[in-house]
Amino acid sequence: MLNSQKKKKRSWINMSDIEKVKQLREATGAGFKDCNLAVKESGGDLDKAVEILRIKGISKASKKMSRDAKEGVIATSGNEDKISVIEVNCETDFVAKNDDFVSFAKELSELNNQNDSDLDLLNKTPMSNGQTVEDNLVSLIAKMGEKITIGKVKTFNQSGAKNFNYLHTIVKDNLSKLSVITSLETVDDSDVVKAFGKQLSMHIAASNPLALSSDLIDKDILQKEQDLVTEELKSSGKPDDIVQKISLGKMNKFKEDNALLTQAWVMEPKKKVQDVVKDLNISDLKINDFYRVKIGE
Repeated sequence: MLNSQKKKKRSWINMSDIEKVKQLREATGAGFKDCNLAVKESGGDLDKAVEILRIKGISKASKKMSRDAKEGVIATSGNEDKISVIEVNCETDFVAKNDDFVSFAKELSELNNQNDSDLDLLNKTPMSNGQTVEDNLVSLIAKMGEKITIGKVKTFNQSGAKNFNYLHTIVKDNLSKLSVITSLETVDDSDVVKAFGKQLSMHIAASNPLALSSDLIDKDILQKEQDLVTEELKSSGKPDDIVQKISLGKMNKFKEDNALLTQAWVMEPKKKVQDVVKDLNISDLKINDFYRVKIGE
């Protein structure tokens, strides 16, 4: 090991500064200016230069954290038994389509699926270059010159469930601007179930339900909607009992429109989603869960 380190050191001792800068750029992906400064600051020691760039990368990353990162991609990985999504954000769509960013997001997606969307584990997981996700993220920020963050994550891997997904506005392969993963529970493995799983995921992408059923809608969301309805009816001049009835009707409609099971089925609006499930006549078919994530939301 010691001999190999000595050979490696000897190989760059006789290099010119320009050659060292070139090698440093190839090894780290950093820009010419940063590599040139690192070579000078390290006195020509490439090992020290790499460490200098790493530290500067962390510094650059921290300075960019106050910016908005509302672009990026949603990466989806897995199969019917286990499926995951992970949101990778950046500042511009230009960077979202960059080859380095795309490669990072695709590999990150596979690692996220392996780690069941545990971000603490994911950040410490080595990537193909031997460096951790966390270190690769810092390097990518330094190279791209933009704030890059890991956003929402989710994994479905319930035993006995079948998972489906739908990608909308595909950037490349498993990367998109909107992704839906859906979990169904049934022992039926027919094409009918598979077709429904895909169609349901498409419905969720289009209709953006807030929860599976009305009783699962976030109470804060319901309170905000109630406040809006109250404010709207405040100046109507109608008697209090009438206002209460109108308010109740509006809130019931809001719950119905935003709970997946009671939403109008996008492919046949006269039916609700729960009616479509019933019409399939599969006794044990049940919608377990869904997750929808869109860049910018």
